[in-house]
Amino acid sequence: MSAIADLSAAMAHCPLVAILRGVRPEEVEAVGEQLVEAGFSMIEVPLNSPDPYESIGRLARRFGPQVLIGAGTVLTRRQVAHVHEAGGRLIVSPNVDTDVIAASVEAGMVSLPGFFTASEAFAALDAGATGLKLFPAEGVGPSYIKALRAVLPIDTPLLAVGGVAVDNISDWFAAGADGAGLGSALYRPGRSAGDVGAIARAFVAASREARGLVVETTPQA
Repeated sequence: MSAIADLSAAMAHCPLVAILRGVRPEEVEAVGEQLVEAGFSMIEVPLNSPDPYESIGRLARRFGPQVLIGAGTVLTRRQVAHVHEAGGRLIVSPNVDTDVIAASVEAGMVSLPGFFTASEAFAALDAGATGLKLFPAEGVGPSYIKALRAVLPIDTPLLAVGGVAVDNISDWFAAGADGAGLGSALYRPGRSAGDVGAIARAFVAASREARGLVVETTPQA
């Protein structure tokens, strides 16, 4: 399956990326299980987390290939190679580094570089990025995505990262975002797997409602 097909399938299932910054290998599978049960199909472990490649490997062995597992805060070609060796298929960066994008493309991995301007967005796409993440999105707000949508290729997967919450996710989708990355609003060090699962379910329900999908409810006894 190609990187574009990988991302499209994951986004169709659930257009939310769980960002597990600070997660430890000994807890990552329990957290991942809660996320997958809630409906998530994309999980990233930022490389400034403790022993990130071990966590990525554990997630990939446990949940791949049905879940798109990978790394965030990827800054070099060497890091791309290490993620690939660990079994990751997703490369997320905070910036537009064409070398990192090229390495991801060469490895057949999904590339989601972070951008902030239209010039950066087009540079990333020209370098072969699979999709784009607006970061930090809270610095501009949903109206910025609406303006970008007027010039970006219509089929470009666009995710908002930074400042997305359960109570405002509908604003981002309404403005033209295809998905969102969720960091400390979803997971932070010390938060239990059960608590992460409860928050994850709230985000999945809110995203489905924002996209006009039927939200499943528990029948009354």
